Amino acid sequence: MTERLYYSDSHLYKFTAKATSCEARGGSYSVTLDRSAFFPEGGGQRGDTGFIGGVSVIDTQESGGEVFHITKSPLAVGESFDCELDWDTRFSRMQSHSGEHVVSGIVHNLYGFDNVGFHMGADGMIVDFSGFLTDDEIRDIELRANRVIWENRRVTASFPDPGELKNMEYRSKLELTENVRIVEIEGVDLCACCAPHVSFTGEIGLIRILESIRRKDGVRIRMLAGRDAYLDASARCLELGRVSSLLSAKAEGAYDAVSRLMRQRDELSYRLGGFKRKEIADFAAALSPTDGTILLFRPDYDPDELRLLINAVLPKCGGMVCGFTGSDADGYKYIIAKSGGDLRAKAKELNSALNGRGGGKPEMIQGSFSATEDEIRKVLS
Repeated sequence: MTERLYYSDSHLYKFTAKATSCEARGGSYSVTLDRSAFFPEGGGQRGDTGFIGGVSVIDTQESGGEVFHITKSPLAVGESFDCELDWDTRFSRMQSHSGEHVVSGIVHNLYGFDNVGFHMGADGMIVDFSGFLTDDEIRDIELRANRVIWENRRVTASFPDPGELKNMEYRSKLELTENVRIVEIEGVDLCACCAPHVSFTGEIGLIRILESIRRKDGVRIRMLAGRDAYLDASARCLELGRVSSLLSAKAEGAYDAVSRLMRQRDELSYRLGGFKRKEIADFAAALSPTDGTILLFRPDYDPDELRLLINAVLPKCGGMVCGFTGSDADGYKYIIAKSGGDLRAKAKELNSALNGRGGGKPEMIQGSFSATEDEIRKVLS
């Protein structure tokens, strides 16, 4: 059985170990060692990667109490090798996982809610709690969590004997009775966990709760901690700086500047809408009545404006009125109408001929064509 070095020293990332087995597994190999600092996937944290004797370790898994290192090449059984973790990734995961314990401990202490789901992914950590939290409460939890970081509290892990464990009030998603590893964050959290953690909360660096979603039985939050939280904050600040530069405003005034631009946009849009409504009315008034098909291509119209145009022209047309907005490169959205007609069969015919999709009511159909203007005119003329 592999001696798990990360239990005694979570920061150990270089060590020497002997290969005790090596078996082919598809296109890779499963290697066991007599001792290892590689953490196998568990507790919501992914398995470590790194190198054994220069051979790449692409994953670490656990089965039947044994640690299996998944490698790209075989290793000689019985030989000793220098081993090294991908420390940047491992430490980042430790920061994140410890950060989650801080937040979950605070939520449990303040509100009595349990952490009922945890996933650590590429875009952050997802944590599900068994009760509802308001936005103000979540902001307060985030502040309290970062205060725990500033206070640099001790983080310890131990295997209490059954008697000690029985008298402990600790968080756990499962009913555990033996070989239970307890991770304690001083004054904040006591939780059963198999993963390696930081030694002091100051190593976490930063905790950010990015969003929350109300669920049937509680709330789901997405959060970042450590390096991931810093990189996210840095990227957001850079993006805000670019936006504020475009607005010729200070970063702290970007919201007001954008709000002002949106009001101006809405005012201009309203005025433009008035011009287009007059344009549509004038066009329809000047149009001679016809029983044929009318084709109207308006690349600068939105669907609502196109519908206004169709409805304005329809009284003067005994055939179909066909309106299009778009371009040859991007395709065209269409609205086609006919007073007293049933265009549903026509929609299927046109969609087939012009690589389109859509449908609608008997007197009006709408959809899109992946075709050029010339192709549309050819089919409809």
